[in-house]
Amino acid sequence: MRKECGQFKRDQANNCVNKSNDEEFERCLQDLVLNTANKILEVQNDFLKSRIGSTKQVLPQLPVIPLGVNIDEFDFSKEHEIPYVTIQLPVFNEIYVMERLLKNIVLIEYPKDKLEIQVLDDSTDESVESTAVFIKNLQKEGFNIQHIQRKIRKGFKAGALREGLNVAKGEYIAIFDADFLPKSDWLKRTIPYFKDEKIGVVQTRWSHINRNYSILTKIQAFALDAHFTLEQVGRNSKGHFINFNGTAGVWRKTCIIDAGNWEGDTLTEDLDLSYRAQLKNWKFKYLEGVQTPAELPVAISAARSQQFRWNKGGAENFQKMIWRVLKSKNISLKTKVHSLLHLLNSTMFLNVLIVGVLSIPMLYIKNEYEHLKMYFYAMSFFVISTIIFFICYWFMFKKSYGSGIKSFVKYVGLFLTFFSIAMGFSLHNSIAVLEGHFGKRSDFIRTPKFNINSLSDNWKKNKYLKKNISVNVIFEGLLMLYFAFGMYSAFIVGDQGGDFGLFPFHLMLFLGFGFVFFKSLSSKI
Repeated sequence: MRKECGQFKRDQANNCVNKSNDEEFERCLQDLVLNTANKILEVQNDFLKSRIGSTKQVLPQLPVIPLGVNIDEFDFSKEHEIPYVTIQLPVFNEIYVMERLLKNIVLIEYPKDKLEIQVLDDSTDESVESTAVFIKNLQKEGFNIQHIQRKIRKGFKAGALREGLNVAKGEYIAIFDADFLPKSDWLKRTIPYFKDEKIGVVQTRWSHINRNYSILTKIQAFALDAHFTLEQVGRNSKGHFINFNGTAGVWRKTCIIDAGNWEGDTLTEDLDLSYRAQLKNWKFKYLEGVQTPAELPVAISAARSQQFRWNKGGAENFQKMIWRVLKSKNISLKTKVHSLLHLLNSTMFLNVLIVGVLSIPMLYIKNEYEHLKMYFYAMSFFVISTIIFFICYWFMFKKSYGSGIKSFVKYVGLFLTFFSIAMGFSLHNSIAVLEGHFGKRSDFIRTPKFNINSLSDNWKKNKYLKKNISVNVIFEGLLMLYFAFGMYSAFIVGDQGGDFGLFPFHLMLFLGFGFVFFKSLSSKI
């Protein structure tokens, strides 16, 4: 009897080891405990039956739960537990990716009588007609899909989501941008968590279908991986505020309404509604193990517009939300501090720019006035912040790629490249931050999509790309020359053969601004 139970336990455990992610592994362990207990009872009953000759069950059996089903989640094996879901697809002039998007969305496995799809189309070009034709063909195939067009494009993406919500039949609202390609089991892996009535949002991690397309896509993927693996995981695990990332997540409809619905007074409507919902005590669930593939911007003009919107929107939300957070009686002091730092995240670029510009005059002053040197040594704490970044990002990197020597060398190269280019974006992003804090209004500039899946795909003829060169690009070129002068200065300052303490810093700034400048020129921003 002991041998039989032991073998059963080993077989079940081996099955758990083979699970593809942490979430599935956790569920499997729960099943292991319950199924092993039932197996023990079954063997004990058989033993007792053989001794007393009874055909009736002697010991009670524990309730059987289907494999992979958590008692705290919806059981999709029971039809009455499957809720109605609305998928919202907010799009604007997406001629290159609309067909790919719609073909992918209709592959999602979910009962047709419990699913509706809203294409919230604010397009102003010929994509409206081609999208309409494609949707009509899908309707003929039996899909519940609507093509919703607004007469007045007020509130940009937030306005489109709000208008769609007014007629949405679903209890839960899944949202995907045009460049996202959720897997077929996506709803089955996210919706069950809403059995907890306190959960208002389930957010999944982004993955990247064109990560290795160029240096630009590699460093974007690197930064986003850090956000999802470090920031989202850390904040969510400690019960602090996180943000819905605008796409690849699901909202409880009543949560959206309770929080005040979508508002278009900031460029990051997702961050805005996230904070208003959590201030209402709604819980957010982040699923690190559920990845949603997406396309990264391949043109630097697209990356610039995306970065500008995210950073300006972050500053706008700081101005809008900070006093609500600080005055809230529903959240702890730790959460308030985390929220303050979260909302000020974009201001980092302004700090980098100021420190960088002032570093060259400081180099000369330091070597001219000996009695001031101690003050400059005290400012070396900025170096410590870089070291902290380096360590934290390494933990993120090794989780995905391993911790061997080759992996570490690859990481060092990628980190230095990312850090340099991030500093190269500091002027562009600082302007966005200042506009956000000072309340300058601007339109929601969408990120052009390209339908890039492989290294061979070309995007140069994309009609949505800007052709003019912005004034910011010229100043980025001047900053490149300025930091080249900073490197030269290292050789000539002082009377003891130079001062090379800031040389690596100036080198990274030179390379970063140089990359952004020349890449912008070649891409005809």
